Amino acid sequence: MTRAVLVSSSAPPTVTDVDVADPADGEVLIDVTYSSVNYKDGLALARNPGVARVDPLVPGIDVVGTVSALGAGVHDVAIGDRVVLNGAGLGETRHGGWAAHAVVPSGSLVVLPDTIDDSFAAAIGTAGFTAMLSVLALERFVEPGSGPVLVTGASGGVGTVAIALLAARGHQVTASTGRSANEASLRALGATDVVDRATLSDLGKPMQRATWAGAVDSVGGATLANALATTKWGGAVTACGLAQDSALPTTVLPFILRAVSLLGINSVDAPLELRRRAWERLATDLDPALLAGVTRVVGLEEALTVGPQVVAGAVHGRTVVAVDR
Repeated sequence: MTRAVLVSSSAPPTVTDVDVADPADGEVLIDVTYSSVNYKDGLALARNPGVARVDPLVPGIDVVGTVSALGAGVHDVAIGDRVVLNGAGLGETRHGGWAAHAVVPSGSLVVLPDTIDDSFAAAIGTAGFTAMLSVLALERFVEPGSGPVLVTGASGGVGTVAIALLAARGHQVTASTGRSANEASLRALGATDVVDRATLSDLGKPMQRATWAGAVDSVGGATLANALATTKWGGAVTACGLAQDSALPTTVLPFILRAVSLLGINSVDAPLELRRRAWERLATDLDPALLAGVTRVVGLEEALTVGPQVVAGAVHGRTVVAVDR
């Protein structure tokens, strides 16, 4: 048995004791130290069928901790390794990280670099991992000094880490947010300019004044369409979220007239080598002190209230879940 948050169709989400199975072939048992609160976790708490695909379910799309037991056929990690796992079905199709122990697939586990402690890894979480995947994709098209890079949803988890990563690489970053109270914090992360998200949230013309060398978008909808319409020739926009809308009301014009590239980011199914590359870069490019300034730590009970706040867009930065708190 392990202490965990449990979501089911028959009762409100609660902290309770949950059975833990022995790891099967290709699985490992993790003694969990930290998880985090992400947008998907908030949807899972609301039993959104697009996220909570098994019933009952332990939320938590992030797991950080130490390997304590190995199933058959596991060779890439060893007992005692500190590891991190983001996505890979956690908190969606199988029990996730909001628990003291978790059985997880070994094929996507990354052994943490020595410079990243458990709490920092959880603060990075899926949001920071996704931000790093976005930066890696953007780097194929956009060089520092080629023009400003737009980050939408800048007050959220992906946005805050993306700002810090891009600024660390020498990019001029413009942050788009609907919360003006966060401007000082966003500038502290490295944003050189902050704009109101309202300037991007209403659909404009399919081609607009070329402004951005590139963009990292976690919003979708009209905001993503406007980002594409205002990106310079040969630039690129990464897409990893749908906080505004899953629809994309645009035309082919930005792609065929300005050679703009739209780059999809999928952190859930990222292959192991890409995961390792992203975490190696996070270890060198992300200043722990910057992320600490926009991170808070809660326990399992508090996570129950934070999840809906994340979905409502009312949480700035990252929320770490200390499972033993």
